[in-house]
Order: sequence, then structure tokens, then C-alpha cells
Amino acid sequence: MSTKAVRSESAKGSATVARGVARIVRGMPTSDGAGVKLTRVIGQPQLADLDPFLLLDEFGTDNPGDYIAGFPEHPHRGFETVTYMLDGRMRHRDNHGHEGVLAPGSVQWMTAGRGIVHSEMPEQQEGRMRGFQLWINLPARDKMTAPRYQEFGSERIPVATPGAGVRVKVIAGRVGDVSGPIAQPATDPIYLDVELAPGARFSQAVPAGYAAFVYVFEGSVQVLRGDAEGGQDATPLGTHDLAVLTEGDRVELQGGAGAGPSRVILVAGKPLREPVAKYGPFVMNTREELQRAFQDYQSGRF
Repeated sequence: MSTKAVRSESAKGSATVARGVARIVRGMPTSDGAGVKLTRVIGQPQLADLDPFLLLDEFGTDNPGDYIAGFPEHPHRGFETVTYMLDGRMRHRDNHGHEGVLAPGSVQWMTAGRGIVHSEMPEQQEGRMRGFQLWINLPARDKMTAPRYQEFGSERIPVATPGAGVRVKVIAGRVGDVSGPIAQPATDPIYLDVELAPGARFSQAVPAGYAAFVYVFEGSVQVLRGDAEGGQDATPLGTHDLAVLTEGDRVELQGGAGAGPSRVILVAGKPLREPVAKYGPFVMNTREELQRAFQDYQSGRF
């Protein structure tokens, strides 16, 4: 099979090898917080982590009983949480005085650093609640940094249209001349919400050596693997499939043959390659640091 994908500007020039699919993972149903029902895709037995990514949860329901109890106060230390709202409204508060509402299309990138206690509670009694939460590790040098937020409403998330039938919300990284608002030098993340019309093709540069995955949340896509000699094959992905990608310096996607568009999140980042000691809401490098995190939290030092 030979194809020629529509490429973002960032994929031109140096790209030589399109990443294939190393494995396909399906999420498992679980609950968190005060009983919120969700699907855990990374952070479960099939895929414990994908350095630097520690967890990926998808939540999506029209039933208020599945989300209304929310996530009451809970602590974090040593990593970042990325909440991307597709539908619904969620109010968040923390013990440092920060408060706000995540509305449809908004993104909150929270660096927990040395410690934060926060809550995430629905700002609605009915209707659809849908989105993702991704956990990204911090390097040892940054684990005890001051907590901070990078928070952006939907109107501040730029959209790229690099080809016919392709629409990309750029949360982090760069597509052509469009750069996302999120910056994190330690892991240099790429986070894209890619919408593809049936048969439309998109290619995105991803640095060699970075971990990368594609998660399909609407419709279906094909991952087009290629090599420097021009060989190419395609791996189909259905809704709720996560593809861990092989090595290469670009990702090429093609929209499925369904009646409507397909949507995926394409996420990549620089691995930290450091020891990981994690338990619940704390992610450190050693068991001793974990014990200290529990002691600090119990002593009110967050």
C-alpha cells in the first residue's frame, strides 16, 4: 500500500520514518474520587505507564449518577495533571486559594510540584460530562517545585487546518505555524486533538526517542507506518483503542470510512528515564521520598 499523507509544516523536511503500532490497548472500567465512573487506559494492568505518562483516564456519560459525587479534596505531589474537558463543567479549588471552572474545550495543566490539595466537582446537575485526565511525570529536579497552573479556555486553544478534512486543536506542541499555549521543557509534550474527515490524512512530526500514543475517542482511524525506503502499511484503530507507537520521527493518520469525522488525541513526550516510586496521589523517585510525602501531607505541610 502506498499513500501520500497531508503533512503539517512541522513534518516536512527531516521526517523519514512514520511510526507504526507497537501494541493496541483497551481501557478498563473503574471508578475514582467519590465514585465517578471512568475508563482507565494508561495506569492499568495492560499498560502500567508509558514514560513520562503515568495515567490516562477517559470520562464520558450522560448519567449524572456516574459523575455527580465528583472528586472531593485530595492531595498530589511530584507530577502534573492535565484535564481536557470536551463536554460539561467542572469546578476546581485548592488549598492555595486557586479556584475556577473548566468549561467545554478548556484545558487545565496543573503542576502539583511539592504538594497541593484540591477538589474537582461537577458544576452541573444534569447533562453530559466528557473529557480526559492525563498524568505526566516530573523529573527529580522539579518534583519539589512550587505548584502552578497553566489554564486556558476553549477560545485560547488554537486550531490548525493543515489539509482538507483535517482540524487540529493544538494544546501543546506545534502544527505548522500554530503553537499550543502549554509549555513544559522537562518533557516537551505534544498534545493534539485531531479531527479527520473520512479518508483525510494528517502527518505530524514527533521527535525520535519520544514516547507517543494515539487514542481514538470518536470513529476510527488508520495509523500509516512507513520507512525510509518507501514501504508502508496501515493499522486500523476503532473507538476507545489506544495505540502505543513504535519509533520514528512522524505520525501519519488517516480518517476511517465511517459516515462522519473521527477524533483522536495524539500525545507524545520526552521520556525521563528515572526511577519511579508511586502510590496513589504521590509520584516520587524513591520509597523514602514517598514516605516523606505521606508524612508531609498528614502534618499539613502541603
